[in-house]
Amino acid sequence: MRFENIDRVDGAQADPVSGTVVYAPVKSLFLLAMYGAAIYGLVRYLRIDAVLLFTVKTMVVLLLGHSVGMHRRLIHKSFECPLWLERTLVYFGVLVGLGGPFAMIRTHDFRDWAQRQGRCHDYFAHRRRPIIDAMWQMHCDLRLAKPPRLTIEPQVANDAFYRFIDRHWIAVHLPWALAFYLIGGWAWVIWGVCTQIATTVTGHWLIGYFAHQAHDDNWQVTGAGVQGRNVPLVGWLTMGEGWHNNHHAFPGSARMGLYTGQSDPGYRFIKMLEAMGLAWNVRTARDLAHRPQLQWASGAQPHFKPDIKPCPTLHWIGRRLRLRV
Repeated sequence: MRFENIDRVDGAQADPVSGTVVYAPVKSLFLLAMYGAAIYGLVRYLRIDAVLLFTVKTMVVLLLGHSVGMHRRLIHKSFECPLWLERTLVYFGVLVGLGGPFAMIRTHDFRDWAQRQGRCHDYFAHRRRPIIDAMWQMHCDLRLAKPPRLTIEPQVANDAFYRFIDRHWIAVHLPWALAFYLIGGWAWVIWGVCTQIATTVTGHWLIGYFAHQAHDDNWQVTGAGVQGRNVPLVGWLTMGEGWHNNHHAFPGSARMGLYTGQSDPGYRFIKMLEAMGLAWNVRTARDLAHRPQLQWASGAQPHFKPDIKPCPTLHWIGRRLRLRV
């Protein structure tokens, strides 16, 4: 965790409950513009090439960017990789449309901290009706009366590239829009940028909402007011992020699909990087320190599925190209 003085802030106890949900005009108007363009594109530019572009780009930004780069690497440090690769993956994560790297770290860590308390604000717990929760999560921010102090590690906070893309998280989409316009006209701009952002932002909220409803009878974090829930139907679609009960249990694990039948494309991509020498010190649930508050709550715990076998061909390519430099 990146929190300092988590129990006390400015002489008072940090409070995860008392706070006010306020309208966030920048992210709200940006998303509404994406919705408007997506609807127009669905009516005016429903073309196979544009839909294919949307599909490929959406999968790329979710896999490389959000799941592997932003979440498993930048936030949880579940594996190591060269700085140039980390920056590239995080850049793709910004293309999801949720915000810059600093904003994502703050949002994620405040939510994690609040959910591990005995009680927290409904904003963190997704307790309200879907329409209200959607409005809160995608168009508003929560201002806690007594938040804990959050300090982002200096190597991230002082990184000039991260500072730039965090400040200009909306503008980073413009080069893509220009390139798509030159190649495929407005159809490519709308489907490759606007519809992708509208879909990824809405999908992120939707998975987060269902992943924090009536929890599984699997892993339970004793004392936590909010438990994670696995959402099996979207395990592959979310690049493994849908196994949220597993993630609450082992947040530092690069692998989220822990058991047989739990697909995890994000972890497969990390193992591919490892085979090529582009990732190392990959942590899984087996490598993490025991948490006494973590309990298995439904009979005998199943065995973790075997790790993915390394690919000799990728090892050979990595050695030839000396990728880990």
